[in-house]
Amino acid sequence: MSSVTQQPFRTAVLVLVWGWLLFLVLTPNLLVVGASVMTRDPGSFLSLPLNLDAYRQLMNPLYLDVFLHSLYMAAMTTLICLLIGYPFAWALTKVGKQRQMLLIFLLIVPFWTNSLVRTYALKLLLATNGLLNNALMSLGIIDEPLRMLYTEGAVIVGLVYLLLPFMILPLYAVFDDLREDLLRASHDLGAGRLATFVHVIVPLTLPGVLAGVMLVLLPAMGLFFVPDILGGSRNLLVGNVIKNQFLDARNWPFGAAASIVLTLAMAFLMFAHRLSKRRIGEDGV
Repeated sequence: MSSVTQQPFRTAVLVLVWGWLLFLVLTPNLLVVGASVMTRDPGSFLSLPLNLDAYRQLMNPLYLDVFLHSLYMAAMTTLICLLIGYPFAWALTKVGKQRQMLLIFLLIVPFWTNSLVRTYALKLLLATNGLLNNALMSLGIIDEPLRMLYTEGAVIVGLVYLLLPFMILPLYAVFDDLREDLLRASHDLGAGRLATFVHVIVPLTLPGVLAGVMLVLLPAMGLFFVPDILGGSRNLLVGNVIKNQFLDARNWPFGAAASIVLTLAMAFLMFAHRLSKRRIGEDGV
């Protein structure tokens, strides 16, 4: 294809991409920002004058407790995903290419099923008369059913189940690019396995860790249907607060303000991820 023919095609693609970003990404976010500084109106949801009452409401101890509890559950989810995903991604790069493709395929297969359906399936496993309790009782391990559903642990299990691949895939990418000559040089210079892991492997894989944290932490705070199905009313996430403010309380400014806070947190994590990659690049690795 000649350059003359490519030019209109390239222009059309750029117009399509920028149009998509403008109308389906930038404009909705600007509308949310605008809604967050407006006044709550029971009749029309939003009205003038502009104010920051919704952001001040975020400092209410009731909502602050929900945010802190949500952050705790999201942090626990992220930590568990990291503890499982880090060695799994490392082991994944040590097997043959065919087995790698098979394992990655098995990791991605659950995405073929809607996450809401998978959460309901998990509910059937954790219920008092569910498959897990029935299996444990049949094996004689327990005498009476365990209370697993509608607990904080059930919510964390559900979040880990849904978000674990988002931790493994970026970690696999950095482990796959890890240079073996750097590891051999570390051993040749007298470093043991622990020293090599701490001073070589961890810094080189830090961008993957931060990418995985970014892909798990904030989505974990926003998956409102997981606490609704597995956690009950005592284990709310920020996503539940936002959903309730928009659909039940009809307090659109407060729901929009909470959404903006989550968006800013995501931007902060993206900035930290880029900064870590830049620092590693400056170190000449």
